[in-house]
Amino acid sequence: MTACAILATFCLATSLYRRDLLSSGIDKISRGLHIRIALIASPFISVPPIRYGGTELFISNLAEGLSKAGIETVVYCNGESTVNTERRACYLRAEWPLSTESSGMLKELDHLSWSIEEAASTCDLIHVNSPSAITYSRHVSTPFVCTLHHQHEPALTRMYERYPGINYAAISEHQAAAHRTLAVTTIHHGIDTTKYRLQAKKEDYLCFLGRIAPIKGVHTAIDVAKRVGIPLKIAGEIQPIFREYFDTMIKPHIDGRFIEYVGEADLEMKNQLLGGSRGLLFPIQWSEPFGLVMLEAMACGTPVFALPGGAVPEIVRSGISGNISASPEEMADAVVNTTYVPELVRDWVEQRFSVDTMLQRYIVLYEEILTNRLDIDPITLVNKVAA
Repeated sequence: MTACAILATFCLATSLYRRDLLSSGIDKISRGLHIRIALIASPFISVPPIRYGGTELFISNLAEGLSKAGIETVVYCNGESTVNTERRACYLRAEWPLSTESSGMLKELDHLSWSIEEAASTCDLIHVNSPSAITYSRHVSTPFVCTLHHQHEPALTRMYERYPGINYAAISEHQAAAHRTLAVTTIHHGIDTTKYRLQAKKEDYLCFLGRIAPIKGVHTAIDVAKRVGIPLKIAGEIQPIFREYFDTMIKPHIDGRFIEYVGEADLEMKNQLLGGSRGLLFPIQWSEPFGLVMLEAMACGTPVFALPGGAVPEIVRSGISGNISASPEEMADAVVNTTYVPELVRDWVEQRFSVDTMLQRYIVLYEEILTNRLDIDPITLVNKVAA
């Protein structure tokens, strides 16, 4: 091909590329050029998770939403995952909790290097969900999105600053505000409310659902339940690192009647536990980056009684979807003296935290990234259009 022919083809390709990426509607990407998105999960927990795994639930919701929108999506996960998209795995079995911290670290690095190397050769954009994954971006030209799932840690922020070419997504305004030195887009999590049953008639018990850890405030939930005289059902994972906390602070209160531990909860148990409860107690002791369980409770028509921390004020609207209290004493008062309409509680999450809302915002982000890459080299662009 002569130089003039290459130039003419490049000009045509640029025009077509820009036209396709700027077409209107939610499916701007899917209706334009053939676009393929890689979502990188960890190799430890299945996507979607059977029980514990907020990040994996997010990845599952996003992946299936992208696929339904007509965008080709591949999820790099473990072989036990069942997310309804194309799946790729180099480790066949889930492993949680980890046998050792060092083996887990090595396994994740191996999984990331394999996943990103393959995704870079077959996908147009790579969406990662762990800090260590961004370090591989210097070895590939494919653009990266990194969703931040953790609380603010200065050491991690300093590392993110070393990779300014990454497109960062925060899961709450609180989290974004803690990373002021980064160019961050805030996209709240969303859930598929069709998987949660609205239960209008509540039973006389409260519930706690989450990791059994000091920062989650399980001991405070017990205190609140005892203050108001309403039974409490506790569900959640007991990680080895927090076994002593469970044995000393939680287990002595469990009697199987007033304070009950029901184990880890899968989706069906969540529906039963959250749906029947008068309220979800969310007495966190840290700056919660988001808190998906609050959305799950609301989707069942169950209000959330929370302490203020992190993203809680962005999710709970006092008097509508729950109550935010300054202390356990205030939380106990709110449990006794406030009432909620289950249908309105569910409507709150449907209108503000649906999968569709989250999906649209990620599609806009992907679109902006790919549109801004119109400086793609001529040969690559010509090959894309020719394909």
